[in-house]
Amino acid sequence: MVASGLLLTSVVLAAEELRITHWEPSSAASDSDTKMFSVTAQGLENESVRVMFDNKALPDSQIQHRDGRLMFSLQGDHHRSGPLWLEQRKAKSNPIWLSLAGSHVVAASEDEVATNMDGLTTYVDLVSVIIEESHDGAEEAKRLADKFGVRVVGAIPPLNTYQLRLSVSSLVERDALILRLGNEVSVDAVVIEETSAESPRQSQEQDSAAEPSAPDQNEWTANRFLDAVNYYTRRLNTKAQPIKTHPIRVGVIERDVDFDAPDFNGYLGDCRSKESGTCVYARDAKKPDDHGTTVTGILAADWDNGGNSGFLSGLNKASPGFDVIVERGSDAGITANVAASVNLVQDGVRVLNWSWGIHRIGAVSVDGNEVDSLVRSGLAMSGYEELLEEFFLWLRREHPDVVVVNSAGNASSYSSRDEYRLPSSFVTEQLFVVGGHELSEKSGLNVNDPGYATKRKASNIDMRVDITAAACARGSTPVRGEQGEAHCGTSYATPLVTGLLAAMMSIDPELTPAQLRMLLRRSAMTISDEHDFESVDADDLTSPILPSERGNNLNNPDVGHSARLDMQKALDLTVQSLDRVR
Repeated sequence: MVASGLLLTSVVLAAEELRITHWEPSSAASDSDTKMFSVTAQGLENESVRVMFDNKALPDSQIQHRDGRLMFSLQGDHHRSGPLWLEQRKAKSNPIWLSLAGSHVVAASEDEVATNMDGLTTYVDLVSVIIEESHDGAEEAKRLADKFGVRVVGAIPPLNTYQLRLSVSSLVERDALILRLGNEVSVDAVVIEETSAESPRQSQEQDSAAEPSAPDQNEWTANRFLDAVNYYTRRLNTKAQPIKTHPIRVGVIERDVDFDAPDFNGYLGDCRSKESGTCVYARDAKKPDDHGTTVTGILAADWDNGGNSGFLSGLNKASPGFDVIVERGSDAGITANVAASVNLVQDGVRVLNWSWGIHRIGAVSVDGNEVDSLVRSGLAMSGYEELLEEFFLWLRREHPDVVVVNSAGNASSYSSRDEYRLPSSFVTEQLFVVGGHELSEKSGLNVNDPGYATKRKASNIDMRVDITAAACARGSTPVRGEQGEAHCGTSYATPLVTGLLAAMMSIDPELTPAQLRMLLRRSAMTISDEHDFESVDADDLTSPILPSERGNNLNNPDVGHSARLDMQKALDLTVQSLDRVR
């Protein structure tokens, strides 16, 4: 009986680890300099708790503690965005990234969504309006609110976008009011959300949660993953010609990460006090096999725990410090993804990982079959397209050194056509689109051989795809030493490219998006699809590698029809280009 009691106690304690599971601003659209925040945590006892923000404890007078929820205020002009974690007794929570940038939109509850004529879940009384640049967005949003009897409940100020709570009770009433709003001279576009309320995976893209027969991290040999880690840690530490590295912030648009998993348990509390080269800031997830944990794990999972192995955490011996910030603000679909991205960019993120995307209803695969996953109506897609266009215009104007890495998708469809796919269809130097490949069944081939890897059938294709990377990786596990299940999809190819670009920037932070793309493509290897005839342009796996993108100093000088990521060679070319500058 004693042993059973001890076991029960240990299980209860394990379930009550101090973890931050949610946070949000209490008044996102307020013009006040004082900002209110709410933090929800599990394992929080009703006694004194230290709220650590940017490595300083907030005064107790600023904090209200009630049933696992903390309310506190910050003066915007006295603080800047930074890590926040909780300390109670000897326990330390996971650190989150508290952004003071001010973009936030509200998610709908289950009572605030309905099914439209296309059979898709859509928000009933929440829409966003994009105000024309010639108008003051905040003032115009208030005018519209007064005119139409609605409330401003969210905002993305840099994009002149404001979220409105409509006084409607049905989709018919909503659509009538949307028509009236859209006819206002000051309104560029109205954005509606077609997203389920609080749905964990609706906005993610994953062609298979687990594939028992899929290879594990051996897939990464096709991208020279370990060679790149070895090159970075050895070459950059060379005494004869040392290279100074620079800290880089990486933004991951995902919901949360499981900090109970051995892959992430070392990131609790003040990560920087442990002299770790890589830090992770995220809300806590309930399970280690969630989408966000796997995507983040490819970037930052601790090594030798039996689960995932992060590329950036593998560079710790020579790392200048990578901050991996996992955040998507709220569960308000694509609009929330964009709002969180704006905040992260304003907080200094140089690389954004977008392992998500959507298809328009009616999109077809390369075989002519209709795509039935992650689809949205034409009305929703047109609003999303306008919002994403505003984002990339703002990025080019205000933050031209930032890059976004987006998954091509897993519908065997096309990535370059906006009538089929967003956001990968956008043509801008700051957007990198990643397709997926897998190891071929041939044995005994050198990694340089075009037949070493082959296109993953589910991966979206065509000229807009910049590069392909391994689509399969092992997920994190709850038990140390245990092998995780394989997760496959372009979602997991994307962070390989994100991590590599961050490493390249750490070597030379002056690299422009155009230069990063050139180095990435110039270093790439070729994939052979073994067709009897050359594919038409629309069926290319990626944009063809041009002779100008190859260079004459590579081991494989062939001009290929598709690009396979070579992580080690990309780092080598980055160092070479830096040496020429020096």
